Amino acid sequence: MPMKKFMNDPANLTAEMLEGLALAYSDKVKIVNERIVVRTQPKAEDKVALICFGGTGHEPAMHGFVGEGMADAAVAGDVFAAPGGPKVFEAIDMFKRPAGVILLTLNHNGDRMAARKALRLAEKAGIENVKEIIVQEDIAPGIDADPEDRRGLGGCIPLMKVMGAACEAGKSIDEVLAIGEAFHAQLATLSVALKVATHPQNGAEIGALADDEMEIGMGQHGEGGGGVMKIQTADETAKIMVERLVSATKLESGDRALLIINGSGATTAMEMLICYRAAAKVLMGMGISLVNGLATELLTVQEMAGFQMTLAKVTPETEALLAAKANAPYWVCNG
Repeated sequence: MPMKKFMNDPANLTAEMLEGLALAYSDKVKIVNERIVVRTQPKAEDKVALICFGGTGHEPAMHGFVGEGMADAAVAGDVFAAPGGPKVFEAIDMFKRPAGVILLTLNHNGDRMAARKALRLAEKAGIENVKEIIVQEDIAPGIDADPEDRRGLGGCIPLMKVMGAACEAGKSIDEVLAIGEAFHAQLATLSVALKVATHPQNGAEIGALADDEMEIGMGQHGEGGGGVMKIQTADETAKIMVERLVSATKLESGDRALLIINGSGATTAMEMLICYRAAAKVLMGMGISLVNGLATELLTVQEMAGFQMTLAKVTPETEALLAAKANAPYWVCNG
């Protein structure tokens, strides 16, 4: 079937999308140096800066989460391709400050290469107090898998919210990193796909699934997750995923947790809410109570049908940071 998308020249997808973001949310973000999305109203320079980056085609991630209480900048690559290290360094150089800069990196080969290059350039330029947090919360490879084999998925967004709120509160770079690392240690994501996506620049299908199949663990670029099975009901799917996520996060009766159903692009709000309901009922049956969650799109894969389920144990501190004021294009919280 031919690809059907509203677009112009495929070569201009990223530039036109970023221009649209800045026009739609001009009170929150603007574009500088072509591919760097920054806050329209920057925060004080005595506070730690938080920078993220990644390929486009996953909107609203990552650039949709630049704003008060979240990221200070997001560097956009091309479709499904990380930006180059020099471009990421450009953002680090732009936001250098005595309080420090934290680079949030998802565990994908291109992203890791770009981060390493950017950090080397920052060191060579004499920029001090630049640190990195690596997001690797995907449990598809196995709960006890080497962290280097675990991809960074949509859990990067609530992590960005927690760390961004800590930055906004004026915490030191070491305090922000400690908060982020503690939250990440009890954060897990697992995906499920019903239908694969197409690459918007060439129409190629990303991955493969039969009409009567779904796959638990498929990556956000169509990478296999080893969980191909016949399509299950919403309740059955949620139960499979929740049990694995609870095991990974070591949640127990009496704990409080954050639950997110992150649609992959072609999953309706109705489906997401039904799946949230199913997952919440399983968790509550285990004696786990939920903080305010989400059933929406945070990190998508074009028109892939499916969702990522993210689960995290929360403490009173992280619950407060999740609820703190935020004003980004795709995450608004009154605090």
